[in-house]
Amino acid sequence: MESTKMAPELELLKNKLRATWIAGDFGEIAKSYAAGAADFVDRLGIKPGMKVLDVACGTGNLSLPAARMAADVTGVDIAPNLIEQAKANAAGKGLNVQFDIGDAEDMPYEDAGFNVVMTMFGAMFAPRPDITASELKRVCRPAGTIAMANWTPGGFIGQMFKTTGKHVPPPPGLPSPLLWGDEEAVRRRFADGVADLRMTPRNIDFIFPFGPVDVVEHFRKFYGPTQKAFEALDDAGQDALRKDLEQLWTENNKAADGATRVESEYLDVRAIRG
Repeated sequence: MESTKMAPELELLKNKLRATWIAGDFGEIAKSYAAGAADFVDRLGIKPGMKVLDVACGTGNLSLPAARMAADVTGVDIAPNLIEQAKANAAGKGLNVQFDIGDAEDMPYEDAGFNVVMTMFGAMFAPRPDITASELKRVCRPAGTIAMANWTPGGFIGQMFKTTGKHVPPPPGLPSPLLWGDEEAVRRRFADGVADLRMTPRNIDFIFPFGPVDVVEHFRKFYGPTQKAFEALDDAGQDALRKDLEQLWTENNKAADGATRVESEYLDVRAIRG
């Protein structure tokens, strides 16, 4: 009875999340950390012919580097517009990748189908983390690798989420996506079905050819969660949010040439399927 009662609410939530990621143009944000995404893939030890799944793949930041390694790559994402961009990006590079529309909590793949299951700043946003963890394990072969890159609460993007949350509180009752960047939470979620679990804090750079004030506007225009936050506020609220975000980007900017380079910490998670 409870699951039947919750189904319409869950469907409503999923539709809202899908709409958030469809909003804007995430591909414009993904470009800013593409180099760090390629480095993440390089460390996975992918070999030619391996079956690799990129969960919540976005526009292909992980899928394309894996395909260059001659892996058999599949990408899946909840947002149809991002899948179309990913297909176009792969075709433009002459790479063969299968891209599917699908949900990280209910993936359309057989059990134990992939040698490597990877996700960067993607699966962490699915609303039910225990189900997401179960799905990541389900589709991974025994002795295969589950690799996640998850924003940490104390890192720059974690602070950006907290800054936004002061102005537009997140939906009640949902666990914070940033818990995927907390080592104890990850250990609990991967407590079963994993033979080895290692976590390493790392940094990734956001690089933009313009200053922090323009970066905030860039996020407002192209990053769905930021766009939706601004839309939820009146003019005065938007001004206050913009001021706080501009201050955050400016204080953390390491570039001195009118551009922007900001480091953000993420948790590099490597789980070996039992």
